[in-house]
Amino acid sequence: MKKLLMIPGPTPVDRRIQDEMGRETIAFGDASFVADFKEVIAQLKSLFDCSGEVFVVSGSGTLAMEMAAANVTKPEDNVLIISHGYFGDRFVEIFEHKKRNADVLRCEWGEIVPLDEIKAALDAKKYAAVVVTHVDTATGVMAPVAEIGKLVKSYDDTMFIVDGVCATAGIEEKVDSMGIDILLTGSQKAFGVAPGLALLWASKAAMARRESLGVIPEYYCDFDKWLPIMHDPSKYFATPPVNMIWALQESIAIINEETIEGRYARHIKNAKAMQAALETLGFRILANPDYRAYTLSNVIYPEGTDDAQFRKILAEEGVQVAGGLGPYAGKMFRLGHMGNIDDHDMVSVIAAIERTMKRCGMEVEFGKGVGCLMNALA
Repeated sequence: MKKLLMIPGPTPVDRRIQDEMGRETIAFGDASFVADFKEVIAQLKSLFDCSGEVFVVSGSGTLAMEMAAANVTKPEDNVLIISHGYFGDRFVEIFEHKKRNADVLRCEWGEIVPLDEIKAALDAKKYAAVVVTHVDTATGVMAPVAEIGKLVKSYDDTMFIVDGVCATAGIEEKVDSMGIDILLTGSQKAFGVAPGLALLWASKAAMARRESLGVIPEYYCDFDKWLPIMHDPSKYFATPPVNMIWALQESIAIINEETIEGRYARHIKNAKAMQAALETLGFRILANPDYRAYTLSNVIYPEGTDDAQFRKILAEEGVQVAGGLGPYAGKMFRLGHMGNIDDHDMVSVIAAIERTMKRCGMEVEFGKGVGCLMNALA
């Protein structure tokens, strides 16, 4: 049985993108590849409203997180981290390893840190940077990035860093108009490419901050090492992942065919349909309805459900999901619905969940969730 990969990333990779990964590799200095890499960088700037710089580097989203910390802050800087879950807390570790002074604003899982709490913190202390995860995959909460960006920009010389790993290319993000100084993500989430690329957008203000720092301890992470290559990919710093760049180029072509606005709208529609169907079947969604992400759902089981058994049988029925994290380990599963999935995938997922409920001895009316989903999608 074909198994649908519906974890919060990696996401399913479209055949067109797979084919690009399977091409015969050529020299990274080949004129045709240099032109392709240049096009990717230009498209990423245009799609995400960035008049600054874009970095496309071999690595994971965690590398992009470290690049953000290394290039716009220095030791002993104060950094304010707005944490809505597990991955907000990961930023705390990164900054503390780099000897920054990290203050953290946290909230109950499923909620968001209110804007007035962020403002109070910014009024009380000077911060070199404010950091937020747009969508934390541990909680399925979506931070109000545009509102936070507007607030942060009212404080002079404070960088706004957005971890877009589970949002970029699925939920609207505009670097310049949303006041974002650093936006970062990985290739394996809403872009629908296999894992392997760290993507980072830096505003003009972020690049000025990097210049002001002089020499930094990091080498591979240093913007200054990568910038000449981003301007002219025929130059060398470290070998670029040729086939992964082609895969990203094809992903961007798919996005442009759909239009970025259409892609955002599809993610909203799909998320609302999926969450309505799950609730119809008796599950609960962890995130407050006002702040639910459009890229994944964190689904709390009915009382008495055996998490390991449910996810094992669901995989046998053709759908792979992820377990809960932190205080919700064993109490929920995490279902991704981002990237290039289509209506067929959505219907298959809910039908598989209904079959799994039946096999687990849970009360279920076949077709109830599927009907709810299809009505919402229509």
